[in-house]
Amino acid sequence: MKTHFALFLFTLAMACSPKKEKQDAAPQFSGNPIFEGWYADPEGVVFGEEYWIYPTFSARFENQLHFDAFSSKDLVNWEKHDRILDTAAIKWARQAMWAPSAIQKEGKYFLFFAANDILTPERPGYDPNNDINHTGGIGIAVSDSPGGPFKDYLGKPLLSDFYHGAQPIDQSVFKDVDGTHYFFYGGWGHCNLGKLNADFTGFDPWEDGQFFHEITPEGYVEGPFMFLRNGIYYLMWSEGGWTNESYKVAYAMADKPTGPFERIGTILEKDSIATGAGHNSAINKPGTDDWYIVYHRRPIPNEDRDHRVTCIDVMEFNEDGTIKPIVMTFEGVAANPVE
Repeated sequence: MKTHFALFLFTLAMACSPKKEKQDAAPQFSGNPIFEGWYADPEGVVFGEEYWIYPTFSARFENQLHFDAFSSKDLVNWEKHDRILDTAAIKWARQAMWAPSAIQKEGKYFLFFAANDILTPERPGYDPNNDINHTGGIGIAVSDSPGGPFKDYLGKPLLSDFYHGAQPIDQSVFKDVDGTHYFFYGGWGHCNLGKLNADFTGFDPWEDGQFFHEITPEGYVEGPFMFLRNGIYYLMWSEGGWTNESYKVAYAMADKPTGPFERIGTILEKDSIATGAGHNSAINKPGTDDWYIVYHRRPIPNEDRDHRVTCIDVMEFNEDGTIKPIVMTFEGVAANPVE
């Protein structure tokens, strides 16, 4: 009788031991891609206790007319938020909505994006009778929730003019420690930098009166993204052609957000897992030195120009602050809840 009772107590203790369960539990990983569907140009951000990713819906320009968003508390389990913004809300957007960038300010959530394939007369494919070619640029939408629905903030593009040869696309907004919101953007091999004004309705001029300064690093094509770590400002961008396997990510380091930015090297490019890896962003778990790169890539074999998937992998640094080359994986990253 005593033996049976002792066995019962031991079994009960083992069943109620959370430490034992944690030791035996296999770690969870996100897997790559991290969610189903063709998605590209992902921007990752932390809002409150959740990770958010805002990607391009990867399709032909005439079908690329909305944005979905994805949220997660642990980087592993992602919830889809359908159609947080589409052309029904942005009347001036006729096609090719892409490269969203999100930021929180004073209780509101702002979503920046490019729309229409705005061109200049000297560019191939420009049609003076096609208003998609000369009406569009970078827009801005606003919502009370990071999951939308978002509505047009200005009723027109925030930026539709061409400065220093840069197509007004691929914007990324970076809030510095002093509260300044820097605005990086640019296609066609030119990267510009401006400063958003206090209510995000336009731009504050630089000391010389210009609204935008060109800061283009060597090799730059498009897709700028900035982050700050240990007092170092990192500017990342994409090189090569977005439609093929030459697409890759390079970066520079500077002691201030305005540069100068001298190319250090490539950290993400094609390998045996995937090709066309680029247009990235980075996520930092608040209060830690845990960093992740969020990017798109083309599965092998690649069957279509727009068959791009969103992935996440660990981003690590050397002692001097330089970034180690990114190792693309199918496993993705381990669960890491925001606390």
